[in-house]
Amino acid sequence: MEPTHLFELVIAMFLAIIALHYAAHRLGLPPSVALLTGGALLAFVPGLPAISVDPGLVLVIFLPPLLMDGAWSIALSRLRRHMIGIASLAVGAVLFTCAVVAVVVHLIFPSLPWAACAALGAIVAPPDAVSARAVLERVRLPRRLQILLEGESLLNDASGLVLFRFAVAAAATGAFSAGEAVGNFFVLALGGAIVGIVIAAAWVKLIRHLGDDYLIIAATVLLGWISYLLGELLHVSGVIATVTTGLVASWHQHTVFSAATRMRGTSFWTVMIFLMEAAVFTLIGLSLRDVVERGGGFSTVIATMGLPMLAVLVTLVVARFAWVFASDLVIKSCAALGLTRTQPLGAGGATVLSWAGVRGVVTLALALSLPDGFPGRDFILATSFTVILGTVLVQGTTLGRVIAWARLAPETERARLTMSQAEAAMAQVQLGIVQNLAYDAKGKLIHPQLLERYQRRATAIVDYAERTEHYVPLLHAHFDVVLEAVATGRRELIRLHRAGDIDDETLDELERDLDLEELSAISAKA
Repeated sequence: MEPTHLFELVIAMFLAIIALHYAAHRLGLPPSVALLTGGALLAFVPGLPAISVDPGLVLVIFLPPLLMDGAWSIALSRLRRHMIGIASLAVGAVLFTCAVVAVVVHLIFPSLPWAACAALGAIVAPPDAVSARAVLERVRLPRRLQILLEGESLLNDASGLVLFRFAVAAAATGAFSAGEAVGNFFVLALGGAIVGIVIAAAWVKLIRHLGDDYLIIAATVLLGWISYLLGELLHVSGVIATVTTGLVASWHQHTVFSAATRMRGTSFWTVMIFLMEAAVFTLIGLSLRDVVERGGGFSTVIATMGLPMLAVLVTLVVARFAWVFASDLVIKSCAALGLTRTQPLGAGGATVLSWAGVRGVVTLALALSLPDGFPGRDFILATSFTVILGTVLVQGTTLGRVIAWARLAPETERARLTMSQAEAAMAQVQLGIVQNLAYDAKGKLIHPQLLERYQRRATAIVDYAERTEHYVPLLHAHFDVVLEAVATGRRELIRLHRAGDIDDETLDELERDLDLEELSAISAKA
């Protein structure tokens, strides 16, 4: 394909993404479902060239920034608090699911080598970070379930990738050592964590010296790719390196970013991640044509592989349910014996956690990366795509109903300050510093209006924190007026510019002030 035609195809894909996303919004569907289905339909449009996805390139392009985004936004304190549960899902559930799938596939196809069965298990075992985000962003979960799913999706790719590489190597050599595999996994994970910490520390030092918003944003955008590529170059886990870098960098971004950098960077990063997530699902759909052609056509694939593929999909779901419910039973037993203070999820929470195991880009990329001549390659490809379709289209669309059915009880966490109480605490320390600086060295008041302003503000915020329910309706009405005033000011500003009374620089400066005021008012109403 000519480079120009390839670029035209990419632009067309992004236009299709916008249309499909809009259609999903109008129809009330998860965007991932519309994008995946739309991509699959587009793959068979007459005249459209076949899309051949390079699995290694897909992983390198999409996985690092999406992992980085997940690590950047995750609650680190809750991640530490629930690390045992996350490790149980990211490592234990992946190993268990891989083993169960391998056994079932070997029972169906006794002639298929165990290594090939294990390779398929490793490919389909880890739920996908991108798919999980696409599903979770449309539902509301208790914080514990949210952090378990987010943490699992960040770390389980490392487990799946290690298992996959050992299975492929075993298929090629005929030798496999479980002890060696476990030891190598911990070496890869530890090495990845060290690489991530080093890269993040270097980033913090660099950011403190750059001094330019756009350079800082560019360096931060490249951070995920640098961590992943360096980790892979050093033969450790690029996934763990990227996640570790994201966690450390996120912890420090509050002190190294200016307000302007944070606002500009967040806007750019949000759009970039949106396009990348959407492109992943569209590419998965577009790759259906290649998968079907490899299998000999729809009729051949369904006739020869339909029931085995369905069996693998059902096995995946059952295995995850078995692991989650068994783990919850262990927690319940330990809690009853006083060995842990962790409370079990209960039947509803365990059901939601089990049903949320959606597969995506990593599953497809690993399947496509199998070398030609690998035992059962066509079946593995077709099954991997069936698993993606089944989990995204079925579990992704019904998760909201499962959550509603579960009627999950609200969590009880240790006491924390409310947002208004935190604002009151900030207002008190701000008033303290203003009181110190409002007087000169001789004790003369030189900033009376500023001092009065912060005194009035601190008093109002403390009163609001103590009587929040009384003030909420008044607060909303107040900021409704502010938003109307901002809109009126914006119209007048545009009129002045259109009439030629102000230049572009004045327009930009005053419009930015109005934007900040509008964002502040919207945030205060939320």
